Amino acid sequence: MQTPISLDTLATPCTTAPPVRGAAPLPRRLRGMLSLDDFEDAARRLLPRSVFAYVSGGCETNRALHANRSAFTQYDWVPRVLADTSRRSLATALLGREYAAPFGIAPMGISALSAYRGDLVQARAAAAANIPMLMSGSSLIRMEEVAAANPDAWFQAYVPGEPERIEALLERVARAGFRTLVVTVDLPVSGNRENNLRAGFSSPLRPSLRLAWDGITHPRWLWGTALRTLLRHGMPHFENSQATRGAPMLSSQALRDFGARDHLDWSHLALMRRRWKGALVLKGVLHPEDARKARDHGADGVILSNHGGRQLDGAAPALRMLPDVVAALGPDYPVMIDGGFRRGSDVLMALALGAKFVFVGRPFNYAGAVAGEAGVRHAIGILAAEIRRNMALLGVQRPAEVTREHLREATG
Repeated sequence: MQTPISLDTLATPCTTAPPVRGAAPLPRRLRGMLSLDDFEDAARRLLPRSVFAYVSGGCETNRALHANRSAFTQYDWVPRVLADTSRRSLATALLGREYAAPFGIAPMGISALSAYRGDLVQARAAAAANIPMLMSGSSLIRMEEVAAANPDAWFQAYVPGEPERIEALLERVARAGFRTLVVTVDLPVSGNRENNLRAGFSSPLRPSLRLAWDGITHPRWLWGTALRTLLRHGMPHFENSQATRGAPMLSSQALRDFGARDHLDWSHLALMRRRWKGALVLKGVLHPEDARKARDHGADGVILSNHGGRQLDGAAPALRMLPDVVAALGPDYPVMIDGGFRRGSDVLMALALGAKFVFVGRPFNYAGAVAGEAGVRHAIGILAAEIRRNMALLGVQRPAEVTREHLREATG
């Protein structure tokens, strides 16, 4: 087990000093990474165009994708002054345990394509930092390996529409050791991700001269991720969408089996609540009435999300729906959120509007691609340091102390 990172005593990320006394010096490639956006710029240069397009893109016009970021301009901060903030702590309680910060790693499918053993580096970095990591059901590494690397990781499932297949998947997740199940409900069918097709990406990948050239022209990714994976672990497969192994990642003929997801309704959630003994969270909720139904069907929490702008183009940003959902469920119910979070101030804004926790996706994917586990740990440290700094500037000691009184609607 690695030495845990103390997120309350991190050095300022813009220095080259290690964040923890006795830790290894920051790798050279990370010394210029001062914000989460810096990882995206670096990953754009590192990754093949098709792979980067898959990670970064939304759907159709990208309206929902861009709206996730612009939603944060809706409010201005109103800080309080002359407040003693010398004992600040990022510690945050969620679903019966205390985490070191109010944010975690959102589920990201096919992470092992952009970063070598991507799901594992995210899991290990999250364990070291004591923040939750949500493993994607569209991952290329077996869930059992990830659970062994981080027993506190959560599993995010895209459940099929057939009850017997749902039960088989839940049995496997439980046997693997996961205690928190996150069911994504905003994917009855796949969104129209034109950007993937234009960039030459498909799932599974189809062998082509274009794909080969894309790899050859990005040698660091080709040798450090693609060929390294093939030589050490063989052809990656979609390992966790069902109870059994799925299609290979690269194939000229294989098709992924998504199950009859458009058959899913609230009765399937009731079935999962009966079968799953751990914490159950619904992800992909935006409407307040759906959030109420999730609670009434026994969900222990909801994650507001428009799937990173990758499903319904024009879907409302989760941040804009947050106040209505919190009003519908009350202040104590665990409402979580993802979508467009890049700064510590973004995280605090969601908390001020009533969220209990925030999940961040793409930046940690980019960080893993750039520098593996060290990159993810550094990205966690950057975000934690920003939150800690902004708490002082707002005049609060703990994340839960940030409230709607610290915000005003922007008028300009």
